[in-house]
Amino acid sequence: MTETQHQATVIKWSLSVRGKYPELKLLFHIANERKCSVIEGANLKRAGVKPGVPDLCLPVARGKYHGLYVEMKTETGVESTDQIWWREELTAQGYFSEVCHGYLPAIKVLEWYLGLKVAS
Repeated sequence: MTETQHQATVIKWSLSVRGKYPELKLLFHIANERKCSVIEGANLKRAGVKPGVPDLCLPVARGKYHGLYVEMKTETGVESTDQIWWREELTAQGYFSEVCHGYLPAIKVLEWYLGLKVAS
């Protein structure tokens, strides 16, 4: 499976379990890296697109965390330097950030995260 297929599987799963985890209605993909023309790329950069931003965001506070970010990878995918930097910075700001190699690890992280106590 491609990274996009793994991510689409996570989103499909999130739709199927919203009865149990209604907060998943807030799960979204950050469309931050795309193939485009040089001009469109320059416009996107001016608009705030930055390399390495994680693929998925769940802006729901749990435990000591402000929210969750997930960087999706294939089973053999490797994080870029920019992706590592973003995960470290997000963690320092109080977010839980995880790289997931495939849809099953991503689902497990989402279930674990949503199982944490609601922040007070």
